[in-house]
Amino acid sequence: MVLATSACSRCSAPNAPASSSTGATNTPTTPRPPIIEVHGHIGATAYEEALALADENGIERIVNLSGGNQARGLERHVAAMKRHPGRIAVFFNVPWQFHQDPRFAAEIPAAMERAVLAGYAGLKVPKALGLSVPGPNGGFLAVDDPSLDSIWAKAGELGIPVSIHTGDPKAFFEPITPQNERIEELGEAPNWSFADPKYPRRETLLAQRDNLLARHRNTTFILVHFANNPEDIDYVDRLLDENPNANVDVSARLAEIGRHNPDKVRRLFIKHKDRILFGSDLGVHVRKRKGSTPELSLFLGSLTKGDPPTRASVKTFYDRHWTFFESDHRDTGTIPHPVPIQGNWAIRPISLPEDVLRAVYHDNAYRLIFAPHFARQGVSDPLLKKKTNVTLDP
Repeated sequence: MVLATSACSRCSAPNAPASSSTGATNTPTTPRPPIIEVHGHIGATAYEEALALADENGIERIVNLSGGNQARGLERHVAAMKRHPGRIAVFFNVPWQFHQDPRFAAEIPAAMERAVLAGYAGLKVPKALGLSVPGPNGGFLAVDDPSLDSIWAKAGELGIPVSIHTGDPKAFFEPITPQNERIEELGEAPNWSFADPKYPRRETLLAQRDNLLARHRNTTFILVHFANNPEDIDYVDRLLDENPNANVDVSARLAEIGRHNPDKVRRLFIKHKDRILFGSDLGVHVRKRKGSTPELSLFLGSLTKGDPPTRASVKTFYDRHWTFFESDHRDTGTIPHPVPIQGNWAIRPISLPEDVLRAVYHDNAYRLIFAPHFARQGVSDPLLKKKTNVTLDP
């Protein structure tokens, strides 16, 4: 194998009134905590651009889930990370193309360990597991296939979290018809549809993922996209109750989370305040075409129809997140969600208490990802002396 060789009513910018995305002006009372973005996809040549966007939007640190591996970009990501100590944590990506190699079960954990020694902070598993990685007897490799147990066990041994994407939105498993409420998004990316019966059903994939949680209690999991079942927050509530090693991020799912009763959602966030992490699914890459100037390429939670996203688009994208978490629906009414292509509806904000905001925005990610990373490296937090509360216009 190749790897063997190698708008907020309470938070605002200083000296400026808060202007919500609904146009209302609010009086700030509390500075926003520093933000950790736990769901980024940053190209190895785009760290400076990503951090410039972070600075513009009050984001202190980013987790880059697209760190590649020894056969794909590890050295470049390590070099880029070292240029910005303490600001970006990088996650390892399994090279699934080798999964049928008889050495896979032993070599991938060893490659993970080498990556962690080089400075990596976690493992990211994509939806390809369960939906495209071939299985040994046809079909697709199950998320809870025992042949992968050595990977999850090694993550627990190393003390690194596993961010795992399992399945996809409910609508992606339904026929692409005018009745599908994600028809606009699927029209732009028809390959995101899993309605074909050759694919496992969404419920099967989630059950496999949940089996994994139960079988590997010593491993910490971050279930991205609100456990990929924001359509059913009662399920998410039970999942967190039953699995102390499970956490969720909110990336690219406010459109679904915000459709529920806001008071019920708020209670869920308060109950599980130490298990929910902020993330948005931000993609930042620099595309170079031969003979042309490098171009910034952005991904904001999903595809963007029409003109490509700009720096101004990034601000609107994040502002809508802040408005959802920090404003009161009784004051704002409904608000736009951050990713318009995900559905033609509005959402209602949930006005989280300050201690919950700090946990979701910063403390949970710091505890699960950054603090253990610094401890493994034997260094103190490079940002500790600089840390201050960060505020911005929502």
